[in-house]
Amino acid sequence: MSQGMTPMCSLRSIQKTSSREQKFWQVRQCLPRKKKKMKYLFLIFLMNLLQQYAGKSLRRDGSSLRSFEDIKNEIAGYTNIAKAIIDLAVHGKAQNRSYERLAVFTDTIGPRLSGSENLEAAIKYMFSALQKDGLENVHLEPVKVPHWERGKEFAVMLEPRNHSIAILGLGSSIATPPEGITAEVIVVASFDELHKRAQEAKGKIVVYNEPFISYGETVQYRLQGAVEAAKVGAVASLIRSIASFSIHSPHTGEQSYQPDVPQIPTACISVEDAEMMSRMSLRGTKIVVHLRMEAKTYPDSLSYNTVAEIVGSKHPEEVVLISGHLDSWDVGQGAMDDGGGAFISWEALSLIKDLGLRPKRTLRLVLWTGEEQGGVGAQQYYQLHKENISNFDIVMESDEGTFKPSGLGFSGSAEARDIVQEILTLLQPINATDVYDGADGTDIAYWMRQGVPG
Repeated sequence: MSQGMTPMCSLRSIQKTSSREQKFWQVRQCLPRKKKKMKYLFLIFLMNLLQQYAGKSLRRDGSSLRSFEDIKNEIAGYTNIAKAIIDLAVHGKAQNRSYERLAVFTDTIGPRLSGSENLEAAIKYMFSALQKDGLENVHLEPVKVPHWERGKEFAVMLEPRNHSIAILGLGSSIATPPEGITAEVIVVASFDELHKRAQEAKGKIVVYNEPFISYGETVQYRLQGAVEAAKVGAVASLIRSIASFSIHSPHTGEQSYQPDVPQIPTACISVEDAEMMSRMSLRGTKIVVHLRMEAKTYPDSLSYNTVAEIVGSKHPEEVVLISGHLDSWDVGQGAMDDGGGAFISWEALSLIKDLGLRPKRTLRLVLWTGEEQGGVGAQQYYQLHKENISNFDIVMESDEGTFKPSGLGFSGSAEARDIVQEILTLLQPINATDVYDGADGTDIAYWMRQGVPG
């Protein structure tokens, strides 16, 4: 997920105050011990069975509006269908199915970095699995994705004492020279402090010990830390992991260079090491660090967005898009980011198929590639399909963690929001009836910027 995106339609955790990094921490090494029911995305199908309303007209031909009372009555008519989906997902033969599918997938494939052989193996795996599941129009759509490899990386504090520093290079970072970089450290708590101390930073390694506020606010240091440090003449940057705690485990993620700014190596360090160096610096202690990184960036690689459908019975040309991304970083299994979101999106179609339902509109599952590098697969998908944008009724993405659901985040008109709120009354049996604002959606933001509800 990336910051600054338009709100999306996504599952929301009951841990409303938890950051994305905190959620990811729970599964960065392996899947949760306790099986989570990852199937609640089924509720999005109910929207597909209704006449979509984006705020102008309830009918594509511009004819007279239906009353909200009529819409409420239609929604109420799906009570039994909603109950059947809930029973199948929560109590029936599909109970824990998406968890088991995800466990096999992550255990078999492992991490799935953009441009890697593992990602392509994952795409082939899912292509076959979707076909075996009996879904329709299963196909791959080619896209170009970044190919970056971290290689070996190492950091050690030489002064005031010898101390091994845990690091994880950030996506697209350049390497250090083969002999590494040895330099004095300057510790700052913000970009403002860095700019005020610009003269001190020249020729040094900038260590950011920024306070964690939220993922959306604090991630700017990971994204732009190297650029801001390079602007003042620093030779490298080390960023405190974007999390409230880390237990000596740095986090990785994407960072962005700028064409007119020198590129310097950049990596994340643990919260503990950032705090320690900050304390030392405040005492006036000189800190010297040796950093060595072997990261390489290769030409863009061929990859694919993976697509499957259940074709609509009445309006097959109209699309309800649901999605998650298959790629992940290379230092974990990608179980939560975003294996869980991808697999509950798949489960959504499976539940509809198992019940023998045929929605009015086409349900389209898209498993994105290259999300972690800024949604490159989704951006290319948008460019390919935007000429048919009027056929996209709603776009949905799950990439905020698959926990016990409490509702949906929604982007759209006030009238459309009222309809979504009414639809969610059908989810009362599992207490997932809330509508939230302010969610992120890297892969569906392109559509929402053009007014498609999300």
